[in-house]
Amino acid sequence: MDDLSIDQLRVFVAVVEAGSFSAAARAQGRAQSAVTYAVQKLEAHAGLPLFDRSAYRPTLTEAGRALLPRARQILEAVGGFRAQAQGMTAGLEAELSLVVEAMFPMPRLVAALREMQTRFPSVQTRVQVESLGATRDAVLDARADIGLVIQSDAESDALHAAPAAEIELVAVAAPDHPLAERQGAIEPQDLREHLQLVLSDRSARGGGPDRGVVALRTWRLGDLGAKHAMLLAGLGWGSMPVHVIADDLAAGRLVRLTPASWDGSPRLPYLPVVVVHRRDRALGTAGRWLFERLAEPQSPFSSAPPAG
Repeated sequence: MDDLSIDQLRVFVAVVEAGSFSAAARAQGRAQSAVTYAVQKLEAHAGLPLFDRSAYRPTLTEAGRALLPRARQILEAVGGFRAQAQGMTAGLEAELSLVVEAMFPMPRLVAALREMQTRFPSVQTRVQVESLGATRDAVLDARADIGLVIQSDAESDALHAAPAAEIELVAVAAPDHPLAERQGAIEPQDLREHLQLVLSDRSARGGGPDRGVVALRTWRLGDLGAKHAMLLAGLGWGSMPVHVIADDLAAGRLVRLTPASWDGSPRLPYLPVVVVHRRDRALGTAGRWLFERLAEPQSPFSSAPPAG
């Protein structure tokens, strides 16, 4: 099998797709004898007949049907190798890593990644999800090429940043939670009496001051999904991105609370998100495209009225 060639596999597949040796020859702009010879050489290497030539048109033998998918896989892999090599020559990176703030709207991210996959199919992409300052750390520590980071966590001279989105936060509790029964604005002293579920900053460099921590008792959670589940279970109250819990609010699984004030403000904040990369690490072709694609601010992800 040492003399088996990519061309022989390509001719084999071409004959199958064209339906005959003559049609494959016309499609490839080759003499029919050259096509026939390539298939005969492949059959000799395989030690098996790939076509039954007893009828007017050649049909695949059992061995041919079994080996056809593998031949197509090899040709696809070779095409991917060629595309990646050409892309790298033109400045296209082989791999791109992205770290994403857990509160970032995933449909927006998925749309960008789907488009990137179409434009740059040879680029291997790694995506990790972190929270708060841990997203910044992944970029600063060169564990990610690009990050979607809460703006207040991205304040570093080492990072180049561009606006990407705004996330609206709302305070919520399960319908059977004592705070859910309150009508109108809830004073801070009333919020303080009930367990608050807080998303924890797992940053190695340490996060900034606590934002929106009101209660005397808190559970610190490192995962937004765990916080969501515990809110639904009525274990406590807390803030969540409105786009994450919109269905829960509509179905009554969670109830929107109205704090009288929040960190000295009459309403919960919108959290600006920026897309960042290290200034001293130039992005490749795909990275530059993705950075610019994500740096397209959209309106806040809520049609509901603001809290407060």
